[in-house]
Amino acid sequence: MTERFGHDALLSIATVDEGKPYVRIVNSYYENGAFYTVTHRLTNKMKHIAKNPVVAVCGEWFTGHGIGQNLGCVCDKRNEKLAQKLRAVFFEWYGSGHTDESDPNTCILRIQLTDGVLFQNGRKYEIDFAVDEAK
Repeated sequence: MTERFGHDALLSIATVDEGKPYVRIVNSYYENGAFYTVTHRLTNKMKHIAKNPVVAVCGEWFTGHGIGQNLGCVCDKRNEKLAQKLRAVFFEWYGSGHTDESDPNTCILRIQLTDGVLFQNGRKYEIDFAVDEAK
């Protein structure tokens, strides 16, 4: 997973609102069983996750499920270390005007993975992230 997604990688995130599915592509970064992205608290994806945090993700021969969580404002002291890492990972576009850190609604979304299927080198890997994290 780190080899495939431990850098700026495109990821599809699916949410459900009032029984209707929604999918969008975001820039993401994988680390220790979770995907991270910088987004805005007032987007539909964050509104959906606030109501129902269960999401599905898909990208580069990986599909899985997880729990979405708003970690709060990018500039929050609690997020300082993670925000520095994300700025470095997303350096190609982060400062281009797409992200406004002065806006308190600019936040970090963490998707803590629960399960997934990864295809690599002709092999299929079924991953239970809860079990793998306990190791």
